[in-house]
Amino acid sequence: MKQLLFALFFCAVLPAQASDEFTFSNPPGRHGVGFKVVQQYDYTRQYKTRVDMHTGEPTSGERARPMQVLIWYPAARGGKRVTFRDYIATTLSEDDFTLGALDAKRQLEARIAGQASRRGDALLREYAKPMLAVRDATPENGRFPVVIYAPGFSESAMENSDLCELLASHGYIVLATASRGPHTRAMSSDLDGLEAQAADIAWLIGHARTLPQADTEQAAVVGFSWGGLSNVLAAAKDDRIKAIVSLDGSVRGTREYVDGGKDAAKYVTPSRLAIPMLFVGRRPPTIEELNRAEVDTRFSFLNEMRWSDLYITVMLPMKHMDFSSYNVRVDRAGNFGDYTRAEIALAHSWAARYVLRFLDAHIKKDAASLAFLNNTPAANGAPPHMILTDVRRNGGKTAPTLENFVARLRSEGFERAIPVYQQFAAQSAGFRLGPEKIYRWGSELASLERHAEAREIFRLGTHLHPGEIILVECLAEMQAKTGQTLDAVRSYRRVLENNPGHALAAAFVKEHGGAQP
Repeated sequence: MKQLLFALFFCAVLPAQASDEFTFSNPPGRHGVGFKVVQQYDYTRQYKTRVDMHTGEPTSGERARPMQVLIWYPAARGGKRVTFRDYIATTLSEDDFTLGALDAKRQLEARIAGQASRRGDALLREYAKPMLAVRDATPENGRFPVVIYAPGFSESAMENSDLCELLASHGYIVLATASRGPHTRAMSSDLDGLEAQAADIAWLIGHARTLPQADTEQAAVVGFSWGGLSNVLAAAKDDRIKAIVSLDGSVRGTREYVDGGKDAAKYVTPSRLAIPMLFVGRRPPTIEELNRAEVDTRFSFLNEMRWSDLYITVMLPMKHMDFSSYNVRVDRAGNFGDYTRAEIALAHSWAARYVLRFLDAHIKKDAASLAFLNNTPAANGAPPHMILTDVRRNGGKTAPTLENFVARLRSEGFERAIPVYQQFAAQSAGFRLGPEKIYRWGSELASLERHAEAREIFRLGTHLHPGEIILVECLAEMQAKTGQTLDAVRSYRRVLENNPGHALAAAFVKEHGGAQP
């Protein structure tokens, strides 16, 4: 009888324990997963200040920015898999490469002991679980697209190791470094902090070029929270980035740092982000909640992204921190609201599935994945009441940027400069070419002896800025060089009206003025 009661008790306890453990339910892809840690310095940026900002004592050691990079990559199968504890261990050396093995072990044990107080033995079981990756596994032959992972505010590079492993198993090379401020391990909540993380993303893409497997022509950036805003800044500067994923990123609704806000990076505009974007977020607040918080609801950067294929995926059960698998693993069970850890883990796994499908669709050009994105969640087999989607296709429109303007002139002819400019300016109030930019552009074409193209750029300049006589003079010179003598005379006469003593204009008009009808 005692044995029977014990068996019944044991069977009743097992499901309760299992429901309080994290399970990543996405099956891995066909590749094995390798994992390695690389420690380098970015000598183009200073990290440590001259004196310690807390004690005032002189700083010791290397002052360049330390870059500890976690890399997941397609690899040969087999070997001893790392545990979650191994990933936790990487957090100890994120900005200090001098930590000894004994000190690192002591700090790791202290950290685990402190975290174990949250969940006890259940958390210790999480730490002991084998992951997919094998440390320093033999890389698989071939070339694979690159994904940069940008962690949340001050968070560690391993915070979404499950997602990073999943992507590597499906044929991506994933690189991540911790979210750090310009000069401290703690991130700073300002534009300097965002730009420091954006610069880290650019550095990681550059570092990926040293990896024989990496195809950096096909790069994407996935970011969580603060990292889901820093990757927007990175993409606005760097056209090597072909797609963006924001996991409940701070880009939603904010104007503080984007598109003309008070502290905004002026280069971050919708036209500079004409690439596919997936935003996977929690259920948005109600209008009543926003009103109580005095949030201005008149602006949404996502709504401004008219030149992108935009996919908005709302995960109804999830809160902000649920987009970090580390947090879902270690957080107390009572912090998931009306849901169990297992239910949140399932939603988290579905969010990761949408990330994978988005990257496959827009980086690998996989038609089945594109169909998945355009399907309803129910058609994709998602559990009921979990996911809402909103797909906004660009429809092939060209973003009004200077690069696209130049490409259009190359295609249609520089003589179309004025009407094409009018089309671009009508699409975006931010598309403007000032007289100095036009002067430099036309002068560069002239120095290349592209006189006809230079003439049309200076003609555009005189149309937009008729009071800038230097542009009229340049136009006259290019008209003369391309055989448009009568037009050159007219232009030089305009120069003389402003400056009667202009010797070159006077000489040209004297020599050729009689040729006018």
